[in-house]
Amino acid sequence: MSVNIYDLANSLERGIRDLEEYKAVVAAKKEVDANEDAKALWQEFLEAQQKIQAMMTTGQMPGQEEQKTLQELGERIEKNELLKHFFDNQQRLSVYIQDIEKIIFKPLQELAE
Repeated sequence: MSVNIYDLANSLERGIRDLEEYKAVVAAKKEVDANEDAKALWQEFLEAQQKIQAMMTTGQMPGQEEQKTLQELGERIEKNELLKHFFDNQQRLSVYIQDIEKIIFKPLQELAE
């Protein structure tokens, strides 16, 4: 009997949503969204990150100004308890995601050997 890969993928999605770590990220994000200062800082960070990614896709490296802006945003985020909590929870969730990626890509890596 053949396995429907899409059913497996959908099951994996549901499993991720059931993780306590995922639920903690969702709760932390709601706290950020409910706080004007934290939400504004989060938006500022996303915009700076997108600007740098756009530069890199065109072959440009971020200049000192962009690097300084991102560093300053990082420092401000570290001082914001809601955002720090959000990022800490994201980090815990990312451990699962990295492990899952290794499992998923293992057959493809074996093809390259």
